[in-house]
Amino acid sequence: MLKKLFTPFKIQSVQFKNRIWVSPMCQYSSEDGHPTDWHLVHLGSRAIGGAGLIIVEATAVSPEGRISPEDSGIWSDDHVASFARITDFIKKHGSVPGIQIAHAGRKASTTAPWKGKGAVSPAEGGWQTFAPSAIAFDPSYPTPKAMSVDDISKVAKDFEAAAKRCVQAGFEVLEIHMAHGYLMHEFLSPLSNQRKDNYGGSLENRMRLPLGVAQAVRKAWPRHLPLFARISATDWAESGGWDLPESIVLCKELKKLGVDLIDCSTGGTLAVADIPVGPGYQVRFADVIRKEVGIATGAVGMITEPDQAEAILVANQADAILMAREFLRNPYWPLDAAKKWGISIEKAKQYGRS
Repeated sequence: MLKKLFTPFKIQSVQFKNRIWVSPMCQYSSEDGHPTDWHLVHLGSRAIGGAGLIIVEATAVSPEGRISPEDSGIWSDDHVASFARITDFIKKHGSVPGIQIAHAGRKASTTAPWKGKGAVSPAEGGWQTFAPSAIAFDPSYPTPKAMSVDDISKVAKDFEAAAKRCVQAGFEVLEIHMAHGYLMHEFLSPLSNQRKDNYGGSLENRMRLPLGVAQAVRKAWPRHLPLFARISATDWAESGGWDLPESIVLCKELKKLGVDLIDCSTGGTLAVADIPVGPGYQVRFADVIRKEVGIATGAVGMITEPDQAEAILVANQADAILMAREFLRNPYWPLDAAKKWGISIEKAKQYGRS
């Protein structure tokens, strides 16, 4: 019997050949926002490996929205052609190309992980960061400038323009990054948003920019193509942080605006948090949001084994499985899972002898 992990799944006009999806993973290897040969090989190998959807890493909608100077970006029309060769390759090998668009907010202008930690100085290509409030993520990070209303309006326009470029570049899935302590999440969480105007305080006010961005993106992104949002369902704060009940409210509003799937992650607002990390530790959030909101969800986080992934889908806790680190360890995870279960799936003809 065919495993659910290998059953097709359709959202809008796009059909995914399976429910094994590559989660966005920053590679810190771009040049002025442009993906390089590294990205073509990194993402292309996962297409050859059998993943149904491959989502490009957090891609900045403006230069100041990058996490690091080496981050991916789509703030310029010049970026379109650089991504098009990647989307073409992914499609040729039977996978769907997706991209996550993002603004890093107060967690911008920081070093690539293997270079250390903390702020990048202006002399090293760093820049002034922006956030809802002038509160640094931690002492090693740059102190952001509290955004003006004009700054906030520009962000929504930047996301809309980026979405249009993603269409031109050949992407078929678009994900808005609202998680992991980056700008959209910074507005949502009371821990990072201490504004006294219409963008702070009440839940309605804190959701104003993320929902405005979603509305602008849905307007620019073709209606027949899927739109995702990645959220952090909880800050894992002892008190006063963003939590699951608020996430449910947010997701209901996102659904009304035309978001098709919620990619359920957690954390990122606090530099230090007590997170119960373990196999599938975030699955319950995908499960609750799927049932309470009536929207498709993706489960992510410490999902590494085929039987584990299959059990999540069979239990209807999520509609798809997104994996990150496991795909770094094994680009051909779907092929290995199929072999384990004795399932015959199409391979690249160049690999047929395997």
